Amino acid sequence: MSVKLVEAGQLIELTARYLKENGLVKPPTWAPYVKTGVSRERPPADPDWWYVRSASILRRLYLKGPIGVSRLRKYYGGRHRVGHGAPRFAKGSGTIVRKMCQQLEVAGLVQRADRKGRVLTDKGRKLLNSLSKSLLTKR
Repeated sequence: MSVKLVEAGQLIELTARYLKENGLVKPPTWAPYVKTGVSRERPPADPDWWYVRSASILRRLYLKGPIGVSRLRKYYGGRHRVGHGAPRFAKGSGTIVRKMCQQLEVAGLVQRADRKGRVLTDKGRKLLNSLSKSLLTKR
């Protein structure tokens, strides 16, 4: 329950740092050059965006899980401008979400739920709870 009490940005930042320092997630070679969806014009400016997005997926799974790649794509989508036409909504990149979920599965933080998407394992829940408790004690 402490994950809901902590500010989302702080928890995601701390989790991203943990994922990077412990080598649980590793960005692929194409990560610095890829856009995160068709609604974006440029790749992310932050060099550690892969870790931040992975941490955000972990938090999302904690709050809403089980959740599939399609729903996560919708969450990370945005407004797509189509030339002279009216802007429309476009989903985020499915490959990025899928690769991150696969890496988190290998790390033991996420597992597949039968025909429902992915859920956090006990190890993943403990990680997010401990990081959020450390943020609460810093207040």
